[in-house]
Amino acid sequence: MEQILPKIPHVLIFPLPIQGAVNSMLKLAELILLASNGQIHITFLTTEHVHHRLKLHAKAATRFNAYPGFSLQSFTDGLPEDHPRGGDKFMEMLDAVEAVSCPLIREVLVRDSKFVEKPITCMIPDGLFDFALDVGKEAGIPVIYFDTISPSCLWVYLCLPKLIEAGEVPFQENDDFEALVNVPGMEGLLRRRDLPDFCRANNHTSNVMIQRISKQAKQFSKASGFILNTFEELEVPLLSNIRSHFPSVYAIGPVHLHLKERISQNTTLSYNLNSLWHEDRRCLEWLDQQPLKSVVFCSFGTQVCTTKENLMEFWIGLVNSGIRFLWVKRPQSVIGMDDNVLNWDEQIPSGLLKSVKQNGYVIDWVPQEEILGHSSIGGFLTHSGWNSTMESIVAGVPMICWPRYVDQLVISRHVSHVWKVGLDMKDVCDNIIIENMVREIMDKRKNEFLQKSYALANLATQSVKKNGSSYCSLDKLVDDIMSFRLAM
Repeated sequence: MEQILPKIPHVLIFPLPIQGAVNSMLKLAELILLASNGQIHITFLTTEHVHHRLKLHAKAATRFNAYPGFSLQSFTDGLPEDHPRGGDKFMEMLDAVEAVSCPLIREVLVRDSKFVEKPITCMIPDGLFDFALDVGKEAGIPVIYFDTISPSCLWVYLCLPKLIEAGEVPFQENDDFEALVNVPGMEGLLRRRDLPDFCRANNHTSNVMIQRISKQAKQFSKASGFILNTFEELEVPLLSNIRSHFPSVYAIGPVHLHLKERISQNTTLSYNLNSLWHEDRRCLEWLDQQPLKSVVFCSFGTQVCTTKENLMEFWIGLVNSGIRFLWVKRPQSVIGMDDNVLNWDEQIPSGLLKSVKQNGYVIDWVPQEEILGHSSIGGFLTHSGWNSTMESIVAGVPMICWPRYVDQLVISRHVSHVWKVGLDMKDVCDNIIIENMVREIMDKRKNEFLQKSYALANLATQSVKKNGSSYCSLDKLVDDIMSFRLAM
């Protein structure tokens, strides 16, 4: 009997339910819809917690009505509503989501499900969900991973078995400045201290994470393709190494800039952010009053938590530098401090608080892309998350990197020693160093860093223009998704 093929390809996108991954993969969904001219349908499946926050703060329920082929679906992760789902509770969230989602994805792919009306022809999960490949294989559905971490860290992951065999991982603290020799293409660049945090022997999650990533590295090679949020011109040698493992690599980034470019070709659509928090825009009025390139933007993303002691070091360093700054105080981001504004102020020495208010602006959460693109921003004090790094590169803003975990430690090394658009403050939180680095970026070497940052920003812009490397890579991804339907 002749097989009846689905008339329209249907992609299931399954992100890690945290801000950075959801943001990137929603942008990917819009890019596929735009590049395919509506010839591909997409079901975006996430947790009820994320779904609720997207509807509340990103107006997702109404925004995506502009795409008839898009469906936003949710499932419960089984965690209580007040669970932080991040920070030191990240692994609890991940375990809970995997326990629920593995059988759920199987149901969606293998048989009729309440989540989808049309058969799935391709799945795009986050790279952290290694189980998705087995479920996809069981259902005969091609799987293309979207790894929302940096490609440089992905390459380290792929080299992890070799690093373990050579005894370079896990390593002791007294070996952290020793150069790595078993990450091809990064010889002479990476030191052991630049590896993801779980590679350190004293990390309490070391063995669990090493085993998990090693398993992922083996699974990745069986996928039908790999999507990366980067552009060819930024990482030519690195992408060449990754392609030695994955022939089908789609470098379609920077995804936020690429989406703006595709939307600009459609007069009926507008570009929107995908925040899970309320964005306070009042600081934009303050920024409008500041001189050109005079403000340091300080934000450590959606997952990083710091201590009150570290907070004081940052603020003393910033105040002593004499440079204006905009500080994002994400809720629950400082361990042991009450998020209530009055209590927060009461827990800070009055002299320091007065200096902070004279020299800076403190706010809960902001539209980061818009802030980085503001003319008064001259530097970015960042945790070096990949989304933040790409947004800073696109905006042409130099960085001071204070990485905490996962890919951030690898990224910060590339910022300082490969792209040379910033400084790496890894493993340090000292007010004198902070003061000196702020002055380096904003004063002493300001023109040098800005020139290099502008050059990278121009390359990023060219990559998403028609016939640019990322533009063509996205078109290739869409063509391949269309062909999967014919191969079923």
